[in-house]
Amino acid sequence: MNQDPQTLQSLLDGLDYPVYIVTAADEGERAGCLVGFATQCSLDPVRFLVCISKANRTFRVARTAGHLGVHLVPRLGFELAELFGGQTGDDVDKFARCEWEEGPDGVPLLAGCPDRFVGRILERTDAGDHVAFHLEPVEWRSEGHASLTFQDTKGIEAGHPA
Repeated sequence: MNQDPQTLQSLLDGLDYPVYIVTAADEGERAGCLVGFATQCSLDPVRFLVCISKANRTFRVARTAGHLGVHLVPRLGFELAELFGGQTGDDVDKFARCEWEEGPDGVPLLAGCPDRFVGRILERTDAGDHVAFHLEPVEWRSEGHASLTFQDTKGIEAGHPA
């Protein structure tokens, strides 16, 4: 078995999966970021896992929030992916640059991402340079749009390092 780190990185770089924009609100602050590490983790009851970088402003808001918004980015939503993945909320008010509405617990819901859900945070678990948020979906909406993937967003330079 090969244990060369470059071979492993090459394998991981070739994977493809949906990307999400995760939003949070707490104590009057809003934040959101592009997330690649996310998956359904239980069927019954339905549960979802989202990992947010500790370096990210969204993490600083999410660590005390009660809910997160999880938005599947539609194929035609590259501009939103670029805004939430390529800018940092430390410097830019991302929500002033897109349409959104307030959802449960004040969570910002993006108009440009009609396939989404709000999840109540059940648990936070350290996952290295990220924290895993274990979510229970409490409200959702789906229009069945095809979604943007990790490979589609490779050219976006991150607003924060991982």
